[in-house]
Amino acid sequence: MFWGSNVGNEGPKSNGLRTPGDARRIGRAAAGLLMTSLSWSAVLWLPLGGLALALPQTDEADPPGPAVQESSSCALCHSNAPRASAMRDAAGREIAPYDLWRGTMMANAARDPLWRAAMSAEIAATPSRRAEIEQKCLGCHAPMAARVGLEEHDTGSLAHALDCDAQLGDLARDGVSCTICHGMSPEGLGTDASYTAGFHLDPERRLFGPHEGPFAMPMRMHTGFTPTHGEHVAESALCASCHTLETEALAANGDAAGARLLEQAPYLEWRNSDFRDEGPDPGPLAASCQDCHVPTADEDGEPIRTRIARNPGGRDFPPTSAREPVGRHRFVGGNTLVLSMLADRGEELGVEAPPEAVRATLAATREQLREAAARVAIENVRRDRQGLSFDVRVENLTGHKLPTGHPMRRAWLRVVVRDASGAVLFASGETDSRGRIVGAAGRPLASELADGPIEPHRNVVRGAGEVAIYGAVLADASGTATHTLLRGATWLVDDRLLPRGWSREHPDGARTAPVGVEGDDDFGAGGDRVRYEVDAVPAGAFTIEAELLYQPLGARWAAELLRGETPEIETFRRMYEEAERSAEVLASDRWRE
Repeated sequence: MFWGSNVGNEGPKSNGLRTPGDARRIGRAAAGLLMTSLSWSAVLWLPLGGLALALPQTDEADPPGPAVQESSSCALCHSNAPRASAMRDAAGREIAPYDLWRGTMMANAARDPLWRAAMSAEIAATPSRRAEIEQKCLGCHAPMAARVGLEEHDTGSLAHALDCDAQLGDLARDGVSCTICHGMSPEGLGTDASYTAGFHLDPERRLFGPHEGPFAMPMRMHTGFTPTHGEHVAESALCASCHTLETEALAANGDAAGARLLEQAPYLEWRNSDFRDEGPDPGPLAASCQDCHVPTADEDGEPIRTRIARNPGGRDFPPTSAREPVGRHRFVGGNTLVLSMLADRGEELGVEAPPEAVRATLAATREQLREAAARVAIENVRRDRQGLSFDVRVENLTGHKLPTGHPMRRAWLRVVVRDASGAVLFASGETDSRGRIVGAAGRPLASELADGPIEPHRNVVRGAGEVAIYGAVLADASGTATHTLLRGATWLVDDRLLPRGWSREHPDGARTAPVGVEGDDDFGAGGDRVRYEVDAVPAGAFTIEAELLYQPLGARWAAELLRGETPEIETFRRMYEEAERSAEVLASDRWRE
């Protein structure tokens, strides 16, 4: 394996690449750690202490083997520059991969304060398994450092790599960087062996892209990698490597509890949906992960066609021509909470992207949540002597469960009935200023508090103390609810909204099946329907409001996490208490008599 970064031949300083991290790497180059004046084919990379040291070598080429590099070496040609037309859409908007990526959760996966707090909580709960926990967590959040070889540096913690000043630290903090996704070998992707960071980097130091006949010389010269046509970079199986995560249930003493949990499975959920585009039977809504998260259309919906690189001097490469498709590396997900922290506290968290880049990702995330996540409809409204009844239908528009990923996320229905004057006659799912769901008296439900009861799946809601929540709750080996990930042996509840086309008969049906929804015939593929029954409503006009709300970190999960006392939890606690915790509105509807 080798490590490397080229920043000495950048374009103009006005292109925004001069970050504090770049300055450190430039200093190392000047000190001789990198020989940017040499062709990379004339550099021998020898491992030293789990890293690699660049030494001049003029009589033989690099030995074969997988490799990684920091994103700054890719920024040399794959960032926007004022004098280059490359990497712009038809309206002239800048869409360079590096510039879009650096403001995303992918780029900041290792700086994420919530993830760091959660990892520290798992270690505190099972200290005897520290090394294994850190190894697994860093395998996806700091994959370049993990591939090079994590080093404790006599600290007793592999997570030291996240903060150390050595070259390993630069790799770790670069998150899910270019040479990870584009360096993955296609062999085995989408199989069980590839999940939980089981991917392999290409042994011939090729970086794959969707275009045939790439202009290879500049990348070879400046990075030592060879650009290569590889369709697998546009396939969902690539994403499955880290977005399908299996964990082993542990007892408090660190012993295995005898169960393994599929803790995150958006790829398998997608594969069991109408959105699948793999295999001989693609779904009617066939779309890959990349189609939504790395879209090849611009903001106006037009296909993007542009040069995909510029030269290191900041101008276009004359030998290159416009290419299509070109993906916008937005990597928009659903973590608005952490993106807000990265934007507001970038300097403290070591974020190298400018705040406006992170805020652009945050804005795009909110737009996608509002426009493409769900639909809500109020139906079957009826008022009689017994009272008011109606249905709220919720439709999942995504190609996986909603919400998906880590079980700390949740969605729920807020439903309010008002009279003609606007006075509230009924409310379910209201929240306080701390993002906790409250009951009729405005106090948090007991299920919102640490060690409180678990809110069951609901098909009928009759009062303010009852709420239709869509989420997942872990159970330990004894069947008791737990919010400690590595105690999780199974699911106590998993009523996250299923994607359209989901089937129990699918090969992934058992692994992605809901839990705790027995007896609810209205819950199924594509969504759910909840019945609301309200006591007598006074005569006169009334309105019904329904919203599907979402939190990247549910208030109950936050309460459980913040009971810990690690330094990482204390850092997150301070940021969380000062953060805006209003829920995101995914969809809404309004009915008026």
